[in-house]
Amino acid sequence: MRYMVTRGFTNLLQIFPSSDIRKTAEFYEHIGFRAVSYLDSVEPHICLYKDQIEIVLTKSNQEYIAPNREIHGYGYDAYLITDNQEEMEGDFKKLEVKIIRPLSTTDYNNKEFVFEDIDRRWIAVGKKQ
Repeated sequence: MRYMVTRGFTNLLQIFPSSDIRKTAEFYEHIGFRAVSYLDSVEPHICLYKDQIEIVLTKSNQEYIAPNREIHGYGYDAYLITDNQEEMEGDFKKLEVKIIRPLSTTDYNNKEFVFEDIDRRWIAVGKKQ
């Protein structure tokens, strides 16, 4: 017999380990996130907020953070959804954020662009067409 969960999810919180959470937080503040530090906690972390997105930076004991594409051969480290891909890509370019893939429609019918954060993570920004 298969049991089904009937209650729905409402949001997703992304967790990014970082070897230097202050430096990573500065990058995300540069692109418009608000940072709230909990560095005196048992598990030190910084929460990043923008619109409905929350990212939690945790202190990694690894010197090097390997992105998903290196560990698994492909894949993004996060996928953020917006209706304003064109404007956002333009804003990121003005802020000199490294754009890995310019805005285009993918073979899975998402309109998206991909940027790289300071820890070399690839973050897609898009939406299903």
